Amino acid sequence: MAVHRESVTGFPSVSDRAYQESRRHLKVEDVMSKKVVTTTPETSMIQAAKTMGGKHIGSLVVMKYKTPVAIVTERDLLSKVLATGLDLRKTLVGDVMSYPLIRICPSFEIREAARTMINRKGRLVVYTCGKLSGIITASDLIRELPEAPETSMIVDEFMTREIVTADEDETVFAAACSMGKKRVGSVIVTGSGGIPLGIFTERDLLSTFIARSKALDLPLREACSGLMTSAPAGISIHEAARIMAAKHIRRLPIIKKKEIAGIITARDLVEAYAR
Repeated sequence: MAVHRESVTGFPSVSDRAYQESRRHLKVEDVMSKKVVTTTPETSMIQAAKTMGGKHIGSLVVMKYKTPVAIVTERDLLSKVLATGLDLRKTLVGDVMSYPLIRICPSFEIREAARTMINRKGRLVVYTCGKLSGIITASDLIRELPEAPETSMIVDEFMTREIVTADEDETVFAAACSMGKKRVGSVIVTGSGGIPLGIFTERDLLSTFIARSKALDLPLREACSGLMTSAPAGISIHEAARIMAAKHIRRLPIIKKKEIAGIITARDLVEAYAR
């Protein structure tokens, strides 16, 4: 991504303004992921989870008779399998997959894609001439959010203020079940006195544990990632998106008066941009 530069006068140059304007009219085909990873309804959820975790992706398009029919996501794994007590090895993708697929044309502008994603509540599959040609996620969109009036709004207006926490002694499995029941993608891991120690996400579960066949009885204090990346309250949607894209994360703790005031997610940023 090109770096935005300002002229020596402190005002955007003509070329800068033209560049920023062009960013506002990016198409779906400019930002979508062209390599679509697929699975089948007959695949076990443990294998689907290992595929997602190994490839560091959050969803698989489900194919039947060589035709895309549905999608299965990491959230399906948490909410429909672990949270309900089902066995990953005995549950099939077909038992929990989501359908119909939400389709979008590659020629749509990214703001229209953002609105479709929020209104239809899901990842978008891209079709070109009737054939599957890509997939677009919230992470794809925030990597390309333009610097525009709609992205100058501050994160405080869109972040989630209710922080879901889990004690450091809680197991990974228990945390995953809790995340599934509450339909959240992460928990803040706390130690003595409720002091935040780190964050544990659904992607950590897939990539660090399930993909590597690692036992889920490990305590969270040994499994969570430290809160190395955070941002101060009051930053813009555009700046938050820039930080998250640069750090390859989908959740950003927002700090106010040295405490976590909320968490902004990639989906929150897409929703803000879609308004």
